Amino acid sequence: MEVNPYLLFNGSCEEALKFYEETLGAKIESVMKHEGSPMQEQLPPDWKDKVMHARFKIDDHVLMASDAPPGHYSQPQGFSISLSLDDPSRGEDIFNKLAAGGSTRMPFGPTFWAKGFGMCVDRFGIPWIVNCE
Repeated sequence: MEVNPYLLFNGSCEEALKFYEETLGAKIESVMKHEGSPMQEQLPPDWKDKVMHARFKIDDHVLMASDAPPGHYSQPQGFSISLSLDDPSRGEDIFNKLAAGGSTRMPFGPTFWAKGFGMCVDRFGIPWIVNCE
C-alpha cells in the first residue's frame, strides 16, 4: 500500500505545481486537463484548462493534485505537508519561499527538538511544516 497526499486547489493547481517545482525541486510527472476529457461537458467553459489530475514528486515522494470542480473547493485544514531536512539554512529558505504571499503560523527558528522549525500556509492555501531536526 502506498499513501499519497492529494492536494485540491481552487483553480490555481497549475500555478501551484510550477511554484513547487521552483521552490521544492518537485518534478511534475503528469498533468491532465479537463479539455478533451468526458468531464469537459460537465464544467463551465472557462474550466477546460484547469487541472483534472496531476502527479508530481518531491525527491522520492509522490503527491497528486487537481483543481476542485466549481463549488466543491474548501480550504484545507486539519493537516500539513511536512518537509524534513538536514540543513537548517536550506529549511529556512524553503520556509520563507512557501510562506511568501501566504501566512506564517509559527516563524521558522530553533526549538528544543530541532535546529529549525516553522509552520506556514502557502499562497495557494496548502499548510506546510518545515522541520530540521
